[in-house]
Amino acid sequence: MKKILALMGSPRKGKNTDKLLEYLLDGLNKEEYNIEKINLIDKKINYCTGCDYCGHVEACVEKDDMTYIYEGFDTSDIIILAAPIYFNSINGLTKNMVDRCQRYWSLKYKLGKKYRNTEDRIGIFLAVGGAPYTFEQFNGSIPVIDFFFKSINATYKGNYFVSNTDEIPVYMRPEIKEELYAIGKNIQNIKDFYIQR
Repeated sequence: MKKILALMGSPRKGKNTDKLLEYLLDGLNKEEYNIEKINLIDKKINYCTGCDYCGHVEACVEKDDMTYIYEGFDTSDIIILAAPIYFNSINGLTKNMVDRCQRYWSLKYKLGKKYRNTEDRIGIFLAVGGAPYTFEQFNGSIPVIDFFFKSINATYKGNYFVSNTDEIPVYMRPEIKEELYAIGKNIQNIKDFYIQR
């Protein structure tokens, strides 16, 4: 049975970002996947201080709930990250978790050690933005997420973005639910995708 780690980075449970994630998870065959969903707001995750401890030792100096998330990365076959866009990039709660993945970058590029060989491991990014649709609206988040997935050795398979959620919330847009359900249903064989609604 494959494991899916689903990270919900919005502090607002049950709202737009969470809805995107739930719609995708609803499409998954629960008999094929062990699904673990983590709401980052419920976890104590200290900031990365740039101390470079992980550049000398195979660990982070901080002892907090990120240890549990590291274990999730280490054992998962699919990583789904959902986050709202604040000021043209992922929100601070999510970025804080991403910054703590310096541990993996240091392991691979400073210490020269191998991290889990994951040729078929995939990463998917879901995001919402409150502002009206513009094609560039999510561009600031993509390099951050690309680096995040590279650090944890996941192939960045796709983006699903929803604009204008301040005016039209996700729950009022049934086509989004249908599309995300289909992505979940076909997640193992999904082709690279970029969808913005």
